[in-house]
Amino acid sequence: MEERRIRKIAFGINTVILAMVFGLMAFFKLCDVGFLVYFSIPTSFIYIVGYFLIAKHKMLMYVRMVFSWLTLYMCVTTVCLGYAYGFHLYCFSMIPISFITEYMAYKMHTNSIKAMYFSVGVTVLYLLSTGYVAYFGAVYQRDQKYAAVFWLFNAVTVLGFLTFYTNYLVRTIINSEEKLRQIALYDRLTGLYNRHYMTGFLGKTEEESRAHLAMADIDDFKKINDIYGHNAGDHVLKTVSEKMKSCCGSCTVSRWGGEEFLIFIPASETDPEGLIEGLRSSIASENVCYDGSEIAVTITAGIASRQQGQSIDKWIQSADSRLYEGKHSGKNRVVV
Repeated sequence: MEERRIRKIAFGINTVILAMVFGLMAFFKLCDVGFLVYFSIPTSFIYIVGYFLIAKHKMLMYVRMVFSWLTLYMCVTTVCLGYAYGFHLYCFSMIPISFITEYMAYKMHTNSIKAMYFSVGVTVLYLLSTGYVAYFGAVYQRDQKYAAVFWLFNAVTVLGFLTFYTNYLVRTIINSEEKLRQIALYDRLTGLYNRHYMTGFLGKTEEESRAHLAMADIDDFKKINDIYGHNAGDHVLKTVSEKMKSCCGSCTVSRWGGEEFLIFIPASETDPEGLIEGLRSSIASENVCYDGSEIAVTITAGIASRQQGQSIDKWIQSADSRLYEGKHSGKNRVVV
C-alpha cells in the first residue's frame, strides 16, 4: 500500500514538472533564448521516460535520473539567464528533498540515492553556476521585465515542494511513532495493554489511593490448547479480552503474561468485587465458538486493595496470592 501511494505521488509530481518544462520552453522562446528552448527538448524526454520507470517500479533509477537532471537544468538556466529569475532556488530544495527521499526508500525497504553525496554534488554545481554568473554575468542579457514574476513563481514552487515533502515526512514519522507506541505498550494478540505499560502505569498511582488490583487467569488454559489447538487458544484469549474491555470499561486492563490478566480498578469504582464477579459470570455464561467447537471458558480472579506503605510488587503479589487461593479451592471464582 505504501509503495502504491509513493508511485501515485511520483506520477503526480512528474506530471507537474513536465508541464512546467513545456511552459518554460514557451517562455524561453518568447525571450529568444534558443539554447534553452532546445535544452528543454531532452528535458521533457527525461520526464516522459520517468512515467515508464515509475510504472515499471524502477523508483531508484527514476529518482537518480530526475534529481540529477533537474539539478543540471536549474544550473544551466541560471548560467544562461542569471539568478534574477530564481532558477537557482531549486538547488536549495533538492538537498532536503533528497534526504526525505532516502528516508521514504528506507520505509519501503528499497535502495535509494545517497543523499549526502548527492547534496555535495548539488552544492558544487550551485556554487559553480552562481559563481559564474556573479563573475562573468549571464550568458543571455535579456529584458528583466519578467525576472520578478519568474523569481516569485520559482520561489513559490520551491516552497510548495518543500512544504509537500516535509509534511509527508512528518506524517510518516508520526505514523511510525504511533506504530512503535502500539508495539511498545499494547499486546499484539489481544489489543490490551502489555506488562511493560502496566508496570509503568502502576508506578504513577498514588500510594494512598483506594484502588484495587485484580489478577485473573483463564482456568485450564493448557487443556484448551491441548484439546482444540493453539489457534483456538489464541481465539479464547481474544474473546476473554473483549469481555474484559466491555465489562471493565472504567478499569485499566493488561495482559500480564500467558493467560493471566492484571486489572487496575480505580477508587471511583465502589464495588470492585461485584465488577470482577460480573466479569467472571459473563465469561462463564457463554461458550466460545471456534471452528465448529463450543469451548467452555471460565476465569479465576483475586482482588487486593493497596495497603498503606505497600510497594507495587507486594500489591501485585497480594492479588496473585488470592488468585492462587481461588485456583486451589475449585476455580471459576473471585477471591477477595
